[in-house]
Amino acid sequence: MEERPQVLILGIGNLLWADEGFGVRAVEALHRAYVFPEHVTLMDGGTQGIYLIEHVRKADVLVILDAIDYGLAPGTLKVVGEDVPRFLGAKKMSLHQTGFQEVLAMADMLGDLPQHLCLIGVQPVELDDYGGSLREAVKAQIAPALAHALAYVARFGVVPEVRTQPLPDTATLSSPEFALDLYEGQRPSESDACRFGDPRVLTAAAATMPEEA
Repeated sequence: MEERPQVLILGIGNLLWADEGFGVRAVEALHRAYVFPEHVTLMDGGTQGIYLIEHVRKADVLVILDAIDYGLAPGTLKVVGEDVPRFLGAKKMSLHQTGFQEVLAMADMLGDLPQHLCLIGVQPVELDDYGGSLREAVKAQIAPALAHALAYVARFGVVPEVRTQPLPDTATLSSPEFALDLYEGQRPSESDACRFGDPRVLTAAAATMPEEA
């Protein structure tokens, strides 16, 4: 019997910074809609960076879902094939991505880089919004991104079962407190929680800065 490849579908990013959460939200949606065979792992990689190394080393097939600065129009979806490591090296989006570039480099150095890689990314609309959620143009790309992911893993014989009843929004791959509806519904108003730097804090900080000689 032919050994089945180990498949890792990995969503990375930071849910707290608006469109940075795209990869995590996408893999959560995949988890709620499908049941995968045992040799396929769906993972919320968050911003774990180098701590993902052991999971990556075990994979034969790696699918990455993330927010990527392609230099394209905001909300654009783009798929990068087997040349993922070199592409990530040229297109650093954020701290979490730099960490994941190191993960791939280390896996390669140890001789365990997955044989097959696919990066499915979306050009963000907004990143500088602490506590914010996905913008609509980015959220709209979750379904197309999942279609790409499913088509890619199908090349390796992975055909998941569609859940007859999708899991609820609270069925996340990490903490249920970050379920999308809950996260968006309980966000304070702008008057209670400034989105882009609280002016009260900025004013206080400016008042304590020493004057230049």
